Amino acid sequence: MAQNSDTSSGQATQQTGAQSSERRIPETRSGGSPARTADEGSQGKTTIAASVVQKIAGMAAREVSGVHAMGGGVSRAFGALRDRIPGGSGTSSTSGVQVEVGEKQTAVDLDLVVEYGASIVDLSRAVRRNVITAVERMTGLDVIEVNIVVNDIHLPSDDEEEAPQSAQSRVE
Repeated sequence: MAQNSDTSSGQATQQTGAQSSERRIPETRSGGSPARTADEGSQGKTTIAASVVQKIAGMAAREVSGVHAMGGGVSRAFGALRDRIPGGSGTSSTSGVQVEVGEKQTAVDLDLVVEYGASIVDLSRAVRRNVITAVERMTGLDVIEVNIVVNDIHLPSDDEEEAPQSAQSRVE
């Protein structure tokens, strides 16, 4: 009888281990540990910084037609301010992109502003496919999820309001 209880507890332990290995969520956000293992072999170890995955995902998302900008309102405002400061445009490629990177997997969160008239469902599908393809091809990490939040829609009238301000010269 004692053997039966040991066997059943051993099976429970094995099942718990199997469940946790099926879908392991990466441990850190992009601000955490600077690098994670992407490839291990007998000839060495390759690590890829979370910021690299963040930049790849951001560039892949921007490549899709219909994506106007990345990031929420505050993020875009800081990005615009950063662009006006000499040497301050270093993080604009990661605006609106957050990643969690584990040893073999990564998860990506994107904040988008879409062009008016674009199908948000089709656009999200295309962005998700492009980000997964780019990150997996360039890093070898498995992308377990790409979460997309559409924060705003860019209207054509928004461009017309911005154009006169930028056309005026500040000096005579």
